[in-house]
Amino acid sequence: MIGVLASPGQYELVREFFELFKTPWEFYRFEGQYDVVLCAREDANAYDVTAKLVVLYATSKTSFDEEGQIEITPHRNSGMLSYKGNRLPIYGKSVTIQGNGVSLLIDQNSNQAVGVLDKSGCQVTARIGYDLFEEIRVLLRDGQPPENASIPTVEIHIAVLRDLIVESGVRLVEIPPVPAGYTFTACLTHDIDHPSIRRHKWDYTMVGFVYRAVIGSLFGVLRGRIPVRHLLTNWVAVAKLPFIHLGLARDFWYDFDRYLAIENGLDSTFFVLPFKGNPGMTASGPAPRIRASNYGAADIAERLQTFVSAGREIGLHGIDAWFDGSKGEKERDQIAQISGMASVGVRMHWLYFDDNSPIALEKAGFSYDSTIGYNETVGYRAGTTQVFKLLQATKLLELPLHIMDTALFYPSHLNLTATEAEKQIGAILDSTRMFGGAVTINWHDRSIAAERLWGEVYAHLVKDLKKREAWCTSAGRAVTWFQQRRSVVFKKCERGVDVLLPNAPPNSDKRIPGLRVRVYNPNEISPKSEETFLDTVLTPSMSIGFPAGNSMVCQ
Repeated sequence: MIGVLASPGQYELVREFFELFKTPWEFYRFEGQYDVVLCAREDANAYDVTAKLVVLYATSKTSFDEEGQIEITPHRNSGMLSYKGNRLPIYGKSVTIQGNGVSLLIDQNSNQAVGVLDKSGCQVTARIGYDLFEEIRVLLRDGQPPENASIPTVEIHIAVLRDLIVESGVRLVEIPPVPAGYTFTACLTHDIDHPSIRRHKWDYTMVGFVYRAVIGSLFGVLRGRIPVRHLLTNWVAVAKLPFIHLGLARDFWYDFDRYLAIENGLDSTFFVLPFKGNPGMTASGPAPRIRASNYGAADIAERLQTFVSAGREIGLHGIDAWFDGSKGEKERDQIAQISGMASVGVRMHWLYFDDNSPIALEKAGFSYDSTIGYNETVGYRAGTTQVFKLLQATKLLELPLHIMDTALFYPSHLNLTATEAEKQIGAILDSTRMFGGAVTINWHDRSIAAERLWGEVYAHLVKDLKKREAWCTSAGRAVTWFQQRRSVVFKKCERGVDVLLPNAPPNSDKRIPGLRVRVYNPNEISPKSEETFLDTVLTPSMSIGFPAGNSMVCQ
């Protein structure tokens, strides 16, 4: 059990951190007995607590530093640390530390320690020179700049604490963010922006299409960035435009149900715009007219019913829901009426979002949001692979967006070739598999058609996910899995700790895998095994107890 000493103003952050690091904890009680004490108050004296491991996070000199004769030097706001070969950005204040022990975290600029581990006394102590929970606040509320997009910063913060606990010999019980039977979760999603080229005459979308298909494709071939067959496909598509508008040829954009064939039975989510011709609003006034779509959900209702019959999820691609709860409710109702779904998730068109959006979206009654991500790059904007509660909301959960096709391929963004894109995608998948959690992928409706022709990359991605043994699913089912994980309760008992999943639905969705209970104790699992943990599947009806041994103290 971890006892946490924190300021009342950080209590919400502490609670959310331990939903992401799902392990037994409680706010510190003076009469309590703890294996680990985490001090996040700068007025807390680590020598006044008794535990096998004491971890102190602080950005100024404390009484613990004075008694331990630890020298503290104010560093700067923001910086990059190194931890076991991983980069760890710090967005708030930090200090460097000179004292007894081994350097744990190193500032890459000064090569000085920002974390020191001391095993010399009767208890193990770790002094870390930043404010953990303020870092979590910045990540989940403001997000990371694009230059740090590739770093799952929240997960590294969790790894630092987890490693300290396990390497100190304390038995650790955790519900990892990894579904039973799989290596990680992959959410397959599609934003439906332009489902029919027939709806476009000589507007901005049509002119852009013709230019990119004719001129852009030619330059792409000359520069070696696309194959000749793509050039020929695009030129043929342009030649067919008059016949498509006359109704004599197939509308090659109204073909996004090909995703059903590519995914071949896997679950996925289609985010659909509710109303046509409405660009919506920005924070300063009307949005650009090009943001308006030439379709609304009612225009493709028949196609959407095909997706629903195939088991796919239909969500809202919101217009004004991000700032107005009443308008968001109308948009949600339109999708619910057409799809027949009782609960509707949302991703905002153009990823519009601000500090008030969680409140507006929660007021509108959405089951989750999946907006927080980058337009210009790929990676971890919120620094996490996990579903988390938006801090401004009461209960609304965020499924962050990690990989988007337009960010990968647009000339104004990363402008990658197919090979380059697959390499960058692979790095994100490697990272997600390492830390657990979910990777959310967004491939737009017309990305498998001319002039983009990005379908091959998506098909390769789906095959790669299967090869990596990922749980490929819809956004809604992934959020449901994380909700179940968040509902797990730990209780001390005579044997150690019980892990309970209360109020489990009696007729649960069979397509949602179970939870794992992971026990770290490298000294007791198997002396001959290289594994540092043992996994057990937690089912809704079972309670699992773990012997206390010498590590856990039960009351």
